[in-house]
Amino acid sequence: MQESTGASATSQESVIPKQFVAPFVLVTSLFALWGFANDITNPLVRAFKEIFLISNAQSSLVQWAFYGGYATMAIPAALLIRKVSYKSGIIIGLLLYAVGAAMTIPASLMMEFNVFLVGFYILTFGLAFLETTANPYILSMGPRSTATQRLNLAQAFNPIGSLTGMVVASMFILPGLDVSQFREAEIARHPEYKTMLPSDVDSLITKAMEDSAKADPQKYEAMVSHDLAVVRTPYVVIAVVVLAVLLLFIISRLPDTGQDDEEIHVMTLAKNLFTNWQYVGGVIAQTFYVGAQIMTWTFVIHYGMTLVGLSAAEAQNYNILAMGIFLASRFICTFILKYMSPGLLLGVLAVGGGLLTAGAIFLQGLTGLYCLIGVSACMSLMFPTIYGIALNGLSPNDAKLGSAGLIFAIVGGAFMPRLQGAIIDGDGMTIAGQLLEPVRLSFFLPLSCFVVIAGFGFAVAVFSSKTAVEG
Repeated sequence: MQESTGASATSQESVIPKQFVAPFVLVTSLFALWGFANDITNPLVRAFKEIFLISNAQSSLVQWAFYGGYATMAIPAALLIRKVSYKSGIIIGLLLYAVGAAMTIPASLMMEFNVFLVGFYILTFGLAFLETTANPYILSMGPRSTATQRLNLAQAFNPIGSLTGMVVASMFILPGLDVSQFREAEIARHPEYKTMLPSDVDSLITKAMEDSAKADPQKYEAMVSHDLAVVRTPYVVIAVVVLAVLLLFIISRLPDTGQDDEEIHVMTLAKNLFTNWQYVGGVIAQTFYVGAQIMTWTFVIHYGMTLVGLSAAEAQNYNILAMGIFLASRFICTFILKYMSPGLLLGVLAVGGGLLTAGAIFLQGLTGLYCLIGVSACMSLMFPTIYGIALNGLSPNDAKLGSAGLIFAIVGGAFMPRLQGAIIDGDGMTIAGQLLEPVRLSFFLPLSCFVVIAGFGFAVAVFSSKTAVEG
């Protein structure tokens, strides 16, 4: 990262020097764009399960494709961006984003679940480019002394996109699905469902959907066609928005804050990174954190519908509440960092997340759901904290490739929801004298993630304090 030449002493103390205000605003818009994509996609795991009448494990392939795209492209994007300008990297990312979103058009017309998966995979190629470009570009827009403040300011716009995606899913996608209307009609037709466990009701409604599809295939096909058109609409709109932003970037003059001309020695860099226990532990912890986050936010809809008896839209509203708590907690935890080391705070938050997840497993009804929502308060500062701990002490060159490794760790959001979906498809189990439904049982997976994160956080806290004392 290079500072702008000729900057005055006053501008060097600014979070955003005057000459960078316009490009900062433009690049910051990207943070909201990828936040939207992340959180409009999560509810589709449950929606596609009912639309296509597939298993939870199959529908969780949405997350496999989405976060698998990040993992596939993170390191190639980081290496390519070293050879081209930041502007070129952003243009590539926006183009891939638009192409992936637009693939929902043929996917919905063909009524092919796998084509949706390909579209999400390509879309997140674009997001990987945007994240690996926008973050260092924002850092470079001014003096190093205010780089962290600058990035935190830009990242504050990411949850705005996330909340927008959640609201669009809650207000326009989920309530507009014919499968949602079918579910409500079944509940109205069977008053005895009010006296049954929500998990049993959910199974009966799924069975009724399957029977209806077999009895009247044409009606079922019309329902699928309608629902996929509902799903397609926001992705087509966002594709148009992304293309407009792409055009804006093409015609805009963005400052060249410097590119690396130094030859890349990948093997040397990799050796430096993989012999650093704090970095390796950070990548592992980040993998488990992203897995825990995506599982918690994806399957809260399953939890609400299966265990509490909510509609899909009502359950999604609890996801919106979780995001609000997540945002508020981020400011609180940032303040606490002034008085507590990052490693110790990470460990404490992970313990809190684990205890709340245990509450979601063992407590019944809305109490368990509120515990699950509360987990978001503990997750709020984990990603940037792990990110900072992992890169702490690395040379600038090592940190550049190291950043790509931490973005690659987003792969945790690909394979862990798939495993949780398989658990939900299985049978329940009696633990400590309590019968746990498959959905409840599946949350032992994010619970184990928090155990790993807590171990890393406390290890960093202990070894950092020892190093400080020895120093």
